Amino acid sequence: MISTNALANNGVQATISDGKFQNTEIEYKTELSSIWSFTKAYLTDDRESAVPDFPIPVIPVTRDALLNLDHDAVIRLGHSSLLLKIDGEFVLLDPVFSERAFAVEWLGPKRFHDTPISIDELPFIKTVIISHDHYDHLDKAAIKKLAHITETFVTPLKVGNHLRDWGVPDKQIVELNWWQSTTVSSMTFTATPSQHFSGRGLFDKDKTLWASWVIKGENTNLFFSGDSGYFGGFKEIGERFGPFDLTLMETGAYNHMWTEIHMLPEQSLQAHIDVKGHVMMPIHNSTFDLALHNWFEPLEKITQLANEKQITVSTPKFGEVVNINRLPKPLDSINERNCAKEVSSATTETDLETATETSAETTSEAPRPWWYPPMM
Repeated sequence: MISTNALANNGVQATISDGKFQNTEIEYKTELSSIWSFTKAYLTDDRESAVPDFPIPVIPVTRDALLNLDHDAVIRLGHSSLLLKIDGEFVLLDPVFSERAFAVEWLGPKRFHDTPISIDELPFIKTVIISHDHYDHLDKAAIKKLAHITETFVTPLKVGNHLRDWGVPDKQIVELNWWQSTTVSSMTFTATPSQHFSGRGLFDKDKTLWASWVIKGENTNLFFSGDSGYFGGFKEIGERFGPFDLTLMETGAYNHMWTEIHMLPEQSLQAHIDVKGHVMMPIHNSTFDLALHNWFEPLEKITQLANEKQITVSTPKFGEVVNINRLPKPLDSINERNCAKEVSSATTETDLETATETSAETTSEAPRPWWYPPMM
C-alpha cells in the first residue's frame, strides 16, 4: 500500500526559478575563478593516501542472512549506499553498485572495495530512496537491475524522469517535494530540505531536486542526510521530526572551497546535533576519491570530534550489520558518557555486548579502527 501526504507540517517547499530548483539560504554558482581554484588544487595535490594501500575489510552479506534478521538493521554497502531492514521490509538508500561513479565505465572515480552483496543476491526490495541525481548517488546500471526486484522508488521532484528514461514503470515511482511524505506499508518517508545542487551533464544543472530524508518505522526513526552543506534547515528538521535513533550523515568529499554544498566534519557533527540525533553513522566516505583529503581522514576526524563532544558514532565495516534496536540511547551521567566513548565504534550486533563488557573491565586500549592498516 502506498499513500502520499501532499504537505507534511506545512514546511517551505522547494521552488523553481527559470526552470531550476533553488536552495533556501544560498544561490550556488560555479564561477570561473572557482573552477580555476579547483583545478589548481587538484594539479598540486600531494596527498599521501588518496586511495587505500591495503584491502579495505568487507564482510560478505547473503540473502539468507538478511531474511533471517529479526530486528531493524542498517548495513553500509559503500559511500552513501545503505541497506535497511525496517519492520521486516528492505529499503535501499542511494544504491551505487557500479565500479565507477561516472557516466561511462572506463572513466571517473573508481571504487576502493567490492560491495558486500550483489544486486542479484538481494532479497525483494520494498523501497529505494534516492537523495539526488549525481553519479555517486544515482547509478543507472543499478536502477535498471533493481527495477525488477523493487516495489517503489521514492525520489525528489523530477529525479523520477531519469528512472522513466531507464525503463522503470511510472507506477513504481513516487516523486516528492520537500516536506512531502509517502507511506509504504508501515514505513513513512519524508523528503526534507538539503543544501546542494543537481545535474548529470553540462546542460541540466539544478533541473531536478535534491533532498534529505526522514525514515520512520513502527519502532525506528532515522535521518538520511544525502549531500548537503551546513544550513539552518537541520534545526527545523530536528524540531519537526526528531529525535532520531540514528543519523546517516554525510562526512566526506569535503573541502573549504565547497563548504556550501558539502559539510566539513565539524559541520556534519553539528548537523547531527541540530536534527537531535542519538547515534551518528558517518557516510559518503571510504569508497570513492572525490576530494583532496586522505581517504581515511573523514572517519578519523569525525571520531575524534565526536569523542571531544561525547557523541556516540557508529563506524561499521562495509557489510557489518548494525542492530538499530540496540543502539545506545541518550546518556544522562558523565560515567555513562565516558563508557560510551570507549564503545562508540562497537554498535554492531556482533560487537556491542562484548565491547560493553570489556569497557567495564579495562580502559587501557580502544578497539583498533578498521581503516587503520593491518598490523604486520
